[in-house]
Amino acid sequence: MTILAYDLGASSGRALLGRLNGGKIEVEELHRFPNDPVQAGDRLHWDILRLLHELKQALLKAKHRGIKPSSIAIDSWAVDFGFIGANGELLGNPYHYRDRHTDGVMEQLIEELSATEIFARSGIQFLPFNTIYQLAALKRADSPLLREAKHFLMIPDLLRYFLTGDMYNEFSNATTTQLFNPVEGDWDEELLRAIGVPRELFGEIVQPGARVGKLRPSLCEELGIEPVDVYAAAEHDTGSAVAAVPALERSFAYLSCGTWSLMGTEVGEPVINELAQELNFTNEGGVYGTYRLLKNIMGLWILQECRRSWERAGNSYDFPELVKLAGEAKPFAAFIDPDDPVFLHPGDMPARITEYCERTGQEAPAGAGAVVRCVLESLALKYRYVLELTERLSGQTFSGLHMVGGGIQNILLCQWTANAIGKPVWAGPVEGSAIGNMAVQWIASGELADIWEARKAIRESFPVETYEPEGHEEWAEAYRIFRSTTNLAED
Repeated sequence: MTILAYDLGASSGRALLGRLNGGKIEVEELHRFPNDPVQAGDRLHWDILRLLHELKQALLKAKHRGIKPSSIAIDSWAVDFGFIGANGELLGNPYHYRDRHTDGVMEQLIEELSATEIFARSGIQFLPFNTIYQLAALKRADSPLLREAKHFLMIPDLLRYFLTGDMYNEFSNATTTQLFNPVEGDWDEELLRAIGVPRELFGEIVQPGARVGKLRPSLCEELGIEPVDVYAAAEHDTGSAVAAVPALERSFAYLSCGTWSLMGTEVGEPVINELAQELNFTNEGGVYGTYRLLKNIMGLWILQECRRSWERAGNSYDFPELVKLAGEAKPFAAFIDPDDPVFLHPGDMPARITEYCERTGQEAPAGAGAVVRCVLESLALKYRYVLELTERLSGQTFSGLHMVGGGIQNILLCQWTANAIGKPVWAGPVEGSAIGNMAVQWIASGELADIWEARKAIRESFPVETYEPEGHEEWAEAYRIFRSTTNLAED
């Protein structure tokens, strides 16, 4: 049996075929495509219909190869959404979470409700682009989208609806909205009332592994294919990536590394207390009764934007070339806090790094290699900072760090992360989100017994590269300077 996993990241999407063969997982890339946001006037949007087109192209490629998947599931980034109107049609293109329409809204809502109440009701980290602030921004702007909306669907929910005609809200993604109450296990009506958005927009929440329909007849007729079962995976891509962590121990720390870096651990119950709020951690839904206690870190977005800026200036670098230049640059010359607000929105990222360094009394890095080294070293040191907070909050001590996702192809980042944390890094698999997506489909169909059998199969099917820490004294001193420079010393 062959299954199909759609994995949509913030910069690209892919469709992968998965097969279980003698307990080993075989994965084959079927289709890959860019996922570029579109600036239209003052607003930044996702090109959602282009994404639907690419999902269809993958189905056509499978058909042309004589492959009929036994099931399909989708995962994507979190927080963003679309509205469906009374006639069942999409209302407008979904906004991109980096759009500026939410600027200042989080601060306003915290002043009105208090951070303590919002966190107690949701257990979710305060980030200015969370769904709650996007919806509040639309309400305060008297958006016609909200006036006409009948259904709220997050990005995978929306694409599933296009494929099947059925509407459900999946659990792992619903928790990221900061509108889901993990204690009550449902949408939080008090928070919805506070932002002025009707509860009726929000539908039934289904768990990862639920069967949520079949490909709709009109789509099957259009593509000349037969109906296929569609399942809900852990539809937040980090939830799927964590499902794919090839851990042998029940207590483990992970880093899902891509456009965003997400670091934390898996817990049985959400951790909603004063310390979790103070450290600005989040409790996002996981698979099979778990929560992901984690913290968002800006990630390779900064490097991606640097590369785009250099391309606009006529200097094109591929990522291996940038990694090579970084390896040749002077170490520990300058540091940034990757999560400083200056790095959130699209723009001239090298100039913003210069601005940050000047603001913090450092000499700004000169040249692409120095800039990339600054970004990668700063990420590695921020990972140490967040790992130590994770241990403090969870009461656990981790023997090393599992890294999954596309970012692990950057061997400098993996090695420097091991150096920074002073512990081994186990890197793999690269396609963590897609493989976790597949694992949930196989468990749902009975091919795998549970998540631990799935993790064992993943461990035995994909290479895991071990990076041992090096240069302890140099990295310990760099960490001290990093915390002082970035003003993280007192947290």
